[in-house]
Amino acid sequence: MAASVEAIVARFDSDRGQLVSVLQDIQGEYRYLPKDALEKVSQILDIPLSQVYSVATFFRAFSLEPRGLHLIKVCLGTACHVRGANRVLERAALALGIDPGETSDDLTFTLETVNCLGCCALGPVVVVDDTTFGQMTTDKVVPMLERYK
Repeated sequence: MAASVEAIVARFDSDRGQLVSVLQDIQGEYRYLPKDALEKVSQILDIPLSQVYSVATFFRAFSLEPRGLHLIKVCLGTACHVRGANRVLERAALALGIDPGETSDDLTFTLETVNCLGCCALGPVVVVDDTTFGQMTTDKVVPMLERYK
């Protein structure tokens, strides 16, 4: 069971200056930032809801839509791009039945693109949750995804 929003805010002593950290922990529990959670944060921290939404939408790491249990990030940076990252992305999208930026209907996978993961020598690179898969090819995509089903 996910921790309550009240308990998460309490971990930060209801400090308004810890808004980003509060939102990170809420997203860690729920895999996204539910509307009712943002409203509760606004009330508890006495921060206008518009400001809470401003922070939640400013950082790309936050999502206002439910995300999958497994987050897949495909690097499209220059080094990965020239080594075929677009083909890897297309294969992943086809295998999952979703487009980049979408979540599977069963909430198992969310597919995202990133500009750089900082491991260019391994390109193309795919990160699933916290596991990095380097030198990715289209042939390796389905076996990689099978590990997470």
